[in-house]
Amino acid sequence: MTRTEQVEIEGVPMVATLVPGHGGVGLLALHGSNEGGTAQLAETVARRRGATSLVFTQPGVRPPVHIPSPRMAPEHCALLREFLDRVALTVSLHGHMRSEAPHTVFLGGGNRDAARVLAEAFATEAPRFPAVVDLAAIPPALRGVHPRNPVNLTRLGGVQVELPLPARTTDGTDVPPGPVVEALVAGVAELGPRGAGNHARHHGRAADA
Repeated sequence: MTRTEQVEIEGVPMVATLVPGHGGVGLLALHGSNEGGTAQLAETVARRRGATSLVFTQPGVRPPVHIPSPRMAPEHCALLREFLDRVALTVSLHGHMRSEAPHTVFLGGGNRDAARVLAEAFATEAPRFPAVVDLAAIPPALRGVHPRNPVNLTRLGGVQVELPLPARTTDGTDVPPGPVVEALVAGVAELGPRGAGNHARHHGRAADA
């Protein structure tokens, strides 16, 4: 059953929406109002896989305020705490606007094995959007390796998926392109529940980078 919670983080009112599912992988969109298409991707992929999703939005806040992920802390939100307890591995969806990388997907986060699994899914299902896994080649602000970033707080950590605008919107709308949806659906299917357990071993090292 879908549940919502009104929260306030650093003076910004937000709504958190949790859709509980099953399996070891959860979809997270911390900046659903700021980064177009990420909320829709989290909800769609989770629904297709029967997974858990948690989306944060800022209805009525214009313009939306971007609060860095490490400051979106569990103590601010009961549904975030439930999400982190419920899932083993997080796929956290974000948007970037790097002019030097208009079609590049950056795969950060603490679980590097899981990042490679998602990169393979993008190569197969959405080759228009090359995925970068090497942390050294990802801009520092997009690496998602801060230990307080929610993507790294589940038992197996997770992958921070930084998507360029064309990979998360279509024709000026927040409708994600089909190939990206299919890439994430395929990647989540590979990761959980069997895959999540098999891709845990590099979590701790990368999260401290």
